[in-house]
Amino acid sequence: MAGKLERVPVREQDPKVRAANFSEVCLGYNLEEAVEEAQRCLTCKNAKCIEGCPVSIDIPGFIHQLKEQNVEKAYEVISRYSSLPAICGRVCPQESQCEQKCIRGIKGEPVSIGKLERFTADWAREHNIHPSVSCQPKNKKVAVIGSGPAGLTCAGDLAKAGYDVTIFEALHEPGGVLVYGIPEFRLPKKDVVEPEIENVKALGVKIETNVIVGKSVTIDQLMEEEGFSAVFIGSGAGLPKFMEIPGENANGVFSANEYLTRSNLMKAFDENYDTPIHVGRKVAVVGGGNVAMDAARTALRLGSEVHIVYRRSEAELPARAEEVHHAKEEGIIFNLLTNPKEILTDENGQVTGMVCVEMELGEPDASGRRRPVEKKGSEFTIEVDTVIMALGTSPNPLISSTTKGLDVNKWKCIVADEENGQTSKAGVFAGGDAVTGAATVILAMGAGKAAAKGIDEYLSRENADA
Repeated sequence: MAGKLERVPVREQDPKVRAANFSEVCLGYNLEEAVEEAQRCLTCKNAKCIEGCPVSIDIPGFIHQLKEQNVEKAYEVISRYSSLPAICGRVCPQESQCEQKCIRGIKGEPVSIGKLERFTADWAREHNIHPSVSCQPKNKKVAVIGSGPAGLTCAGDLAKAGYDVTIFEALHEPGGVLVYGIPEFRLPKKDVVEPEIENVKALGVKIETNVIVGKSVTIDQLMEEEGFSAVFIGSGAGLPKFMEIPGENANGVFSANEYLTRSNLMKAFDENYDTPIHVGRKVAVVGGGNVAMDAARTALRLGSEVHIVYRRSEAELPARAEEVHHAKEEGIIFNLLTNPKEILTDENGQVTGMVCVEMELGEPDASGRRRPVEKKGSEFTIEVDTVIMALGTSPNPLISSTTKGLDVNKWKCIVADEENGQTSKAGVFAGGDAVTGAATVILAMGAGKAAAKGIDEYLSRENADA
C-alpha cells in the first residue's frame, strides 16, 4: 500500500443534491478507507509535514497508529497538540501546509492528512473518547477573551498545564467564527463544534457568554479587581470592510459577516427559526476568499442565482482550491478579472444592478500577486438585486481603546510578540485575528498555542520572583 500514488477518494454529497441543503458536503472516510489511506504514509524520520503544521501535531505518530487500527491511540497523539481536531480536519488548509510538505506528494498525491485527522476525531467522538488531563493545579487564574479557535486553544492548553481558566465570550453561544462564520455544510455545529467545545470545558475551562470585554468589564478590572494573573485576547476580527463605492449603503447590500452570522449562528437557513434573512433572486458576492465562497454557497442554498465577482484571475483566488471546486460544482458563476465601480438602485433605494469594469493583471504587488489594472472603456452592468461584500475584516477597537498601555498598529490590530503573544501591557497576551487581521482557523490556533506557552512561562517567572 505504501507505494500507492493516488489518494483514497473521499465520499461527498452529489453537487445537485447538496446545492439545495445545508447538510455536510464531505462525508469523510470510514475505518477501512482511513486505514488504506494511512498505509500510504512513508513514516518519514525527518517529517516535513510537522513543520507545515501551525500546531506541530506529530503527524507520522498518529498516522502510524491508524495503520495499526489503533484509532484511540491515534486520537491520544493528536490531542496532545490540538484541542479542535474534528474542526481542523474540516476547515484547515492542509493543501498549503502539512500536505504541501508531504514527501509522498513528490511522486503522486500527498497523504490526505486532514481527512485522516477528521476521521480520527470523529471516531473518538462517536466512541465517547475524550482528551484527558492530569496535572497539579497551579492556583493561578487566567482570563481568555473570545471563544473562537485562538481562545479555545489557549484555554485548553492552559487548563492542561493546571491553570484556572475562564473564557469571556461576547455572543450568546461560544465558538466565535466557528459558529457565526463557517456554514453548516462545511462545519456542522451540533455534531462537531459543540462536542469540541465540550471537550475543552471538560478540561476545567469555564465559559461565560454575553460578556463584552470593554463594556461589561475591562481588562484592567479583570486583573486589578477580579484576581486574574494574566489575560489572553483572542477576540478575532469582526469589523467588516467595504469598497466605499457609490450605492454601497443601499437596501440589499450586506457584509458577508452579517449575512453568515444570520444564517449560521442564528440559524436563518432553518425553517424552524424566526431569524429573517434576505434571499435575493440574483446575488453578487464581491471577493475571492473562503468567506466569499461561504457566503456565495449559502446564498445558493437559500435559492439565489449567485455570482462571485473577483478582480484577479482564478490563479490568484485566495480561497481553498477545494472550496472553489465545490462552488463551481454547485453552480456558482465566477466573474473573474472583474471589479465593481457602482451599485445601482431604483427609486426606493433597492439594488437593481452593479456596474463593473474588466481588469487585467499587471506587475506583482506587495503580496506577490499580480496587481489588477483596469481596462479602459470596459464598463458593463451585472443585473443583481443583492450584493454581499466579502472583502475581509479588521479587529473591533473596543478592547484596545479601553485598556491602558495596550499598543495597536495603524490597522487597529493589537501589537503582540509572534513567538509568545506578549503585548505591550504586562501580563496581557494576544493572538489570532485580533493581532494579524482576518486569517485561518489553524493560524489562530497556532497563535493561541504559542500564547499559552508564553503565559505559562510568564507566570512561572512571576511565581519564582515572588
